[in-house]
Amino acid sequence: MSRLPFAARVFCALLAYSAPSLAADGASRTISLPQALQRALAANPRLTAAERDIGIAGGLRIQAGALPNPEASFELDNAFGSGPYKGVRSAETNLQLSQLVELGGKREARVAAGEAGIGTAVWQRRATRLEVLSETAIAFITIISAQRRIEIFDEQIASFDPLIPLLQKRVQEGASSPAETLRAQVAADLFRVERERSKTLLATARRDLAILMGDASPRFGEAVGRLATTGQPPPFKAVLQAIDANPQLARWTAVTAQRNAELLIARLKAIPDPRISAGWRHFQDTNDNAVRLGVSIPLPVFDQNTGNIIAAQETLAKTDAERAINKLVLLSIAGRAYDALTGALAELKLLRSSVIPNARSAAETILSGYSQGRFTLLELLDVRGALLQALLREQEALQNFHIAVATIEGLIGNPFSLTRESSR
Repeated sequence: MSRLPFAARVFCALLAYSAPSLAADGASRTISLPQALQRALAANPRLTAAERDIGIAGGLRIQAGALPNPEASFELDNAFGSGPYKGVRSAETNLQLSQLVELGGKREARVAAGEAGIGTAVWQRRATRLEVLSETAIAFITIISAQRRIEIFDEQIASFDPLIPLLQKRVQEGASSPAETLRAQVAADLFRVERERSKTLLATARRDLAILMGDASPRFGEAVGRLATTGQPPPFKAVLQAIDANPQLARWTAVTAQRNAELLIARLKAIPDPRISAGWRHFQDTNDNAVRLGVSIPLPVFDQNTGNIIAAQETLAKTDAERAINKLVLLSIAGRAYDALTGALAELKLLRSSVIPNARSAAETILSGYSQGRFTLLELLDVRGALLQALLREQEALQNFHIAVATIEGLIGNPFSLTRESSR
């Protein structure tokens, strides 16, 4: 088996796998990121189309090297007339072969353009492969994140179970109003509403991943992995330098060669190509034979292919601008991804060092104090809501971090070197 794709090698270090389990129906198996990447590479129709483009370019290259076909002609003169030309008694029979002779290296120029066309298609296929890998990794990360969000809501909903007896006890003691029980129920139900919304997002992410793997609907169970591990990225300058190796930019070298060859073809077309012919003539009335030789040359008086030459020159001159536009787009995507990555790291640092520990501590303190009558239900629900939001923000920041990593890897075509920072 070939070495795993770049994204698999990165995320294998970031994802912790558990033993495979079966889905509720017992038929769909769990899926890991390497499995998703391999299935996408094997079945994504965009890669199949890119492979066909290489085949098309190969066919055009073969055709470019073909020589012009010779022509055979037959003529019957001085026949089926009147008098001495009645029937074929005085007929002249002509058999002739002619061949167009290309001058100025036209065939070589076509072959060069065909070779460059293959190179362009190969680079485009590499670019498509990176895009598919990056998009698949992002879809997988989105699934993992959605699954974790559902787990967070389940944990918070379950945390209301020990609260119900406390509420009932306080109501019985007259310390709380019966309406507080309803208020707690409403809070738990709102968590359930958000959980259902997360389930919808999960279903959408699963379908997106299935489509990337060439399926119309998911044929896999739970996605296995976690996104808690992060790391410190290299300087943005290193990312910018690595982008030059992106296949979308590298292909412009082949495009330039192809357009140079097309310009040469346009210029050479103005050189007239002679057509040489040789034939045999038979005179029926004398039963004599003769050889016919001929040469014809088109005169480039009215059409010297000037318009096509100008168009080819402008197309070639446009190449640098198109590459610059392509690079600016990639730099913009990389910049946004890098900003998202560093922003997510800053959020995670604050959430993990202060917000989440303090929210947990406050939740435990207020729950304990609530059972002793020192805090109100409103204060308890408020701190529970704050803890939930902190956990959801942490999960969102982790998702943003890993999506940014996958995006940058899709641009530079290599694993994104991260300095291990933390793991949970």
